[in-house]
Amino acid sequence: MIQNTEHKNLIKTARITGLWYLMMAITGILGFMVFHSQIFVSGNPEQTLTNLVELEATARIRLLLEFAIVISQALTAVWFFKLFKDNYQWEAWTLGIWGMVNAIAIMISAISIASAIGIANSDTSALEDKVLLIELLQHIISNAWGIGGLFFGLWLFPMGYIVIKSKRMPIWLGRVIILGGIGYVISTFIRYAGIDFSFNRYLMLPATIGEFWMIGYLLIFGIRPNN
Repeated sequence: MIQNTEHKNLIKTARITGLWYLMMAITGILGFMVFHSQIFVSGNPEQTLTNLVELEATARIRLLLEFAIVISQALTAVWFFKLFKDNYQWEAWTLGIWGMVNAIAIMISAISIASAIGIANSDTSALEDKVLLIELLQHIISNAWGIGGLFFGLWLFPMGYIVIKSKRMPIWLGRVIILGGIGYVISTFIRYAGIDFSFNRYLMLPATIGEFWMIGYLLIFGIRPNN
């Protein structure tokens, strides 16, 4: 009876973890993949400056979505720690800490977006100065996400390891997640090594598959009983 109650509580924790993870995925897709390109034009700070002024409301939606990514990433990391801490304390701490580093990386991007909006809509700077500052902030935003790929990948290692070791989720889920983590880290190194590898973005495909599989499993099944 006690074990049954404990497992029900663990399933509840798993589903809450899945909800935060789903929120992170949705806000990430909307913020970085949908709204970002509407405002920030790569290699064109002049157009970006124009967008920040003429589409200020859209730019602020982009900023608020970045806030939502930071919050949901942090809470996902905390709830993963809560889910796994009793049986896999060291791995759970690693997962939680590296997940929080992800949130910090995205927070740097959020600070830069907020700064860009403020500078673009201020009356105190010359146009040339604004363009230079916007260009700098664009690079910070891009590199916060780009270099953040190191920890976007690293936090998947303890996640996949726990899945495989505990056998409380499908073993292949854990393997795909670890493969995704490897892909993220290698992709980041290739990008910043200046290597022209046209298939670089496909290295992160296993991570996408693994993370959405994890979200689905947490929401639908939760977690298996501890055998």
